[in-house]
Amino acid sequence: MSLIRKLSCAGLVVAAPLLLLATPARSWSVIETARDNPHRLSPVAAPSATTVNPEALTLDPGESFQQMTGFGGALTESSAWVLAQLPAERRTEVLRRYYDPQDGIGYTLARTHINSCDFSLHMWSLDEVPGDYDLQHFTLDPMRRWLLPLLHAANRAAGGKLRILASPWSPPSWMKTNNRMDDGGSLRREYSPAWAQFYVRFVEAMQREEKLPIWALTVQNEPEAHQVWESCLYTPEQERDFVRDQLGPALAKAGLGEVKLLGWDHNRDRTEARADALLGDPKAAQYLWGLGIHWYVSDDFASSARVHAKFPDKALLFTEGCVERGPLTGSWDRGERYARNMIGDFRHWVGGFIDWNIVLDQHGGPNHVGNFCDAPVIIDTGTGDVRYQSAFYYIGQFSKFVQTGAHRIASSGGPAELQSVAFRNPDGALVAVVLNETARPVSFTLAAENRAFSCTIPAHAIQTYIRNAP
Repeated sequence: MSLIRKLSCAGLVVAAPLLLLATPARSWSVIETARDNPHRLSPVAAPSATTVNPEALTLDPGESFQQMTGFGGALTESSAWVLAQLPAERRTEVLRRYYDPQDGIGYTLARTHINSCDFSLHMWSLDEVPGDYDLQHFTLDPMRRWLLPLLHAANRAAGGKLRILASPWSPPSWMKTNNRMDDGGSLRREYSPAWAQFYVRFVEAMQREEKLPIWALTVQNEPEAHQVWESCLYTPEQERDFVRDQLGPALAKAGLGEVKLLGWDHNRDRTEARADALLGDPKAAQYLWGLGIHWYVSDDFASSARVHAKFPDKALLFTEGCVERGPLTGSWDRGERYARNMIGDFRHWVGGFIDWNIVLDQHGGPNHVGNFCDAPVIIDTGTGDVRYQSAFYYIGQFSKFVQTGAHRIASSGGPAELQSVAFRNPDGALVAVVLNETARPVSFTLAAENRAFSCTIPAHAIQTYIRNAP
């Protein structure tokens, strides 16, 4: 069977033959999600060959940038509870559509919480005994009913290769200046060694008791946010000192130096100031793999590039973003917001993306303080209806095709109405993601490796162009 016929049988339409060149032409395929047609991660007709022109969207695989860490979402107690309301078969289907690399959108990363967060059913910690400096009462038991079963199920759906990042929203109340897990407060200085050991105990217990290795940790979720839910405040200098003097050495002494440690884990508008404190101190920086960023407040994507220019050996990872104030069924602009942020971040040295809750209920919860949010998948716990929203498909236009270990490549030109970013996968395949947020279709030329193609993207649509591997 010819290669063209094999690809046609696979459901992909192959581009028309190109003029004979020094190297053999490689086939391109196109995957599309669009508001005004039924396409949801759907193969569409491949572009036809044309001539290169100066206005083309041009990919240059010879110029590469950051390596991609992967894509994922947060596995919270709330997500676990919502999924548990479904019959086992439906629950498995949701996880398959998220984590299976062929049938799903290929998530490889997950973020979860150490102790409770706002998307928990109530406040809890893994050591509730006041003054337990030696952590003799540390236990994973509060995670066993809801959270741990979800972590195991997601890991199975990902083929046992899920990389888990864990973040604390707050130390136990007895370690804090306000004696509360919520309402801000900060870590008491006398408990900073015990709190550092808490991370060590968590990583060791997850591996020993659950056979779930922790791939990475963040120091603190949103260390500048005084929230009515679980929160803990660190100035840049306080976070630096805790990493340098307590947490970094504790992880190293325990033989956990391979666990990646990220600072900041908060909004991109303040990333530079935190980077200067954390990464500008060589003794603290030696323990930090990089920084985590969130999208709330600011669209200053270039802040990440400025951090990279100062600290080029450190990674930047998007660790949380969602649309707040609950679901809005059928809202297309929410998917577009995801893609706009991903393109903006990736073009400025961010090397991966972790969404907030993978699923929530019809209200955008449960959330023990009413801080409701949207999620790519909404489950009506009354009817059992599962709704895959625009965000799910827009994320999938990246996560399903950009492999872990891919490198962003140079891309430039194209119509001003479009946004785009391009990658080279480890197998040599090229991937370009093109976003059209306008109300009309846009035609453009895509050029790569001395070949060009005539393309059109519908209004309010996203397309992924894939050139097959050598």
